[in-house]
Amino acid sequence: MIAKGSEPWLFTAASVTALFAIFSRATDSLPFLNHVAYMGIALTFFMVIFFRDPERKVMVSDAYMISPADGTIIDIRDRKICIFMFLQNVHVNRAPISGRITEITYKKGGYLPAFCKDSERNERNEFIIQSKYGDVQVTQIAGIIARRIVTYSRVNDILEQGQRIGMIRFGSRVDVTIPHDFDITVSKGERVLAGKTVIATIKNDRDF
Repeated sequence: MIAKGSEPWLFTAASVTALFAIFSRATDSLPFLNHVAYMGIALTFFMVIFFRDPERKVMVSDAYMISPADGTIIDIRDRKICIFMFLQNVHVNRAPISGRITEITYKKGGYLPAFCKDSERNERNEFIIQSKYGDVQVTQIAGIIARRIVTYSRVNDILEQGQRIGMIRFGSRVDVTIPHDFDITVSKGERVLAGKTVIATIKNDRDF
């Protein structure tokens, strides 16, 4: 499955590749067009891999929170988990908990490397999800290559845990806040999968 909103990128890459392939066939005197066509094929293949959006069976539960992104945890501070997405990761983001979106705030900014602490000033999209345990903030942060954050959800949408909420094109980062009713169960350096990896579990003294 291909990520929603990626069709124009794939169509452009495939069209340009096909155009150069036709020109290289018709113009034997310009062999460099063959190389351009091969580069186009490689680029199209990369686009297909990058924009993949595999189906995942999500086990919905109030007993835990799941990762909103594929990637590696680069920091945990002040009950916020920061996940860096490398180019090879799936870049579609998912709801870590069930609830209602009460606010979506887009902020313009720079394009520093997303793993830097200064990336707090980067372009970003902030979701506030109202859950039964309080507000959960999910922040999509653009990186040095990324130039657009794509949102699939709207304010007042009711989300089910694991539902797709958007994607960030190319290298980027996702931060998620953890309510005090949960214990964080992951650590810095750990690899996580959106909709699959449990990142926090409900505290023993809390009924759910």
